[in-house]
Order: sequence, then C-alpha cells, then structure tokens
Amino acid sequence: MEQLSGVLYKGELEDGCAASASALNDRPIIGVLAQEQHYKFWDKYPEDYTSYIAASYVKALEASGARVVPIMIGKDRSYYEDIMGKLNGVLFPGGATYFNQSNGFADAGQHIYDLAIEMNEAGDYFPVFGTCLGFELIIILASGRGPVENRVTCHSFGNNPLNFTRDFRSSKMYKSADDDIINILSREDITVNHHQFCIVDENLKSHNLTKDWRVTAHSDDANGLKFIASLEHNKYPFYGVQFHPEKIFEWKQTKTYSHSFNAIKANRHFMDFFVNECRKNHHSFADAEEENKCLIYNYNTHFTGAEGSAYEQCYFFEPRNVGKNKVNYTIVAI
Repeated sequence: MEQLSGVLYKGELEDGCAASASALNDRPIIGVLAQEQHYKFWDKYPEDYTSYIAASYVKALEASGARVVPIMIGKDRSYYEDIMGKLNGVLFPGGATYFNQSNGFADAGQHIYDLAIEMNEAGDYFPVFGTCLGFELIIILASGRGPVENRVTCHSFGNNPLNFTRDFRSSKMYKSADDDIINILSREDITVNHHQFCIVDENLKSHNLTKDWRVTAHSDDANGLKFIASLEHNKYPFYGVQFHPEKIFEWKQTKTYSHSFNAIKANRHFMDFFVNECRKNHHSFADAEEENKCLIYNYNTHFTGAEGSAYEQCYFFEPRNVGKNKVNYTIVAI
C-alpha cells in the first residue's frame, strides 16, 4: 500500500490493518478562520481582498508543530462540513470586525461551532480554540446570538499577569504546564491584551453557561474591571483566551508586546497545548495532492507592517472588484 510522506491517508491500511485511532497524529493540520478585510487595508491593496489572516497565528501554530489551512468566510454549510472533516482542529483568531455581518466571521464561526459540537457528540474529538475576538465569539455563540451580544465593554490595551482560579491546576489547559510557566504567567506582565470588549463572570451566569464552561484565570482592565482571561468547556475540547499568545511574533515598535525569553516561553504554552489537543484528532485529506492544494503555503504573505499595520504580515484571500461590497468596520479587538 502506497504511503505518501509517511502519512496514511483516508482509506489506506497499514500492514493489512486499519491505522490505530489511539495513536497521536504527529502531522496535525489546523484551520484558521479568516475574517472580513480590515478597513486599513482598503486603500493599500488595489485587489480589494475580501478577507485576511494575520501571519502571526500561522507562525504560532507552526512553531508548535502544526500546519495551517485557511478557512474562508462567506461559504455555505457544506463547505465547512467538508473542510472540517479533513482538519484536526480550528482556531478562531483575534481581529476587528462586527459579529452581525451576513456571511462573515461570525456566521462562519456559527457553522464551525455547531459542527464541532456534532462531531464531539458523535465521539469525534475535534478541538476549537479562540483568541481575543475569537474567544468572545465562542462565548456569544454558546450564549445564542441575538441583537444584544453577551459581552461587556472594557478598556484593556496593555500586558497583564493572569490571576488563576483556585482550582486551575485541575483544568486541561494548565494541569500539565510546568511550574515555571505558571509562575511567569501569574507574576509578570506578559499576556498581551488589546480589546474594548470582554467576557465577565456575569456573562456566563446570565446565560446559564457556568455548568458548561470553566473559568481558569482572570485579568483586570485599565479601570479595574475583572474579566475572564482563560476558560474551557467542561465536556468538549473548546478553549479560549482573551489575550494574544501569538503576539510574540509581532514586532510593531509602537506596541508594548513583550519579547523576553520568559514571555516567549510562557505564551508558547497555549499553542503547544492546543496543537497537542489537535493531535488527538485523526481527520485527513484524501491524498497529498488535495492536502497541498488547501495549505496556506499556496498564498503569499504581505509585509503589512511596512504599511502601518499592527500586523507584521498578513495573508489576503479572494480579491474582488474595487469599490464594490465594502462594509464599514469598527476596531473591536486585535
């Protein structure tokens, strides 16, 4: 039986037997959800792309041993069903967009969230991780989307330590973390926060989410508001952090992102953890050709930092005609 690059693809057998589902997947491929093109790029790139992914998320996942497939917005449910059947997990990134735009980030996230629940209910271990805006989206999806979003305003544009809950060490996200990583996270200002909305404990209580979701850490905004910094689902492999572990790969000089050895070491924990969760999933592409066509390597990065962006590099997707179908955005979280 032909084996491509050491990988058994769907339908292949090893030594006449099905490959063991209990073995960890050492070639995880993770989907990163794109979002509506940031308004600051409208006049910078004449192609007028519909969506983007900051390259720092790709770098963070690759540094932890995964490859990335971009997941496009504006598709029907069958697209998300198909791609999730080939991926080993999905990351909802941070960014800046509304949640009430048709066929955008939130609608795509709704499909992915619902399908991930279906998969896990069927015994198909499928992890999802949300960062900042993506974290907020997960909780709003869990709350049930409506005209009033289940989050509050805050002002958090600096680096914070984590205030861990008393039982955080029994959580999946932190139980295997080295003591030195926990000490760094709890004592040093190395988690990057950049958001004007957040999730507080009351958001979980008001929508009956406390039985399903477990808070593992808090941080404080500039006005002393205690917001949820990290949490996880009690049943499904769903995780979220309000801060930005990927910012160790962003170098904007006007920002205060820490690049100390401790900051890099501690922030790496989160993507290391998530990628290891994705190793428990055994979805795969039909063959190497299909896999290659979907990987993010098919797209070029743009040096957006030189254009004034807080993102050093970005991937852009699906160009359209200039001047058509533009939507006004607000900066909600990056």
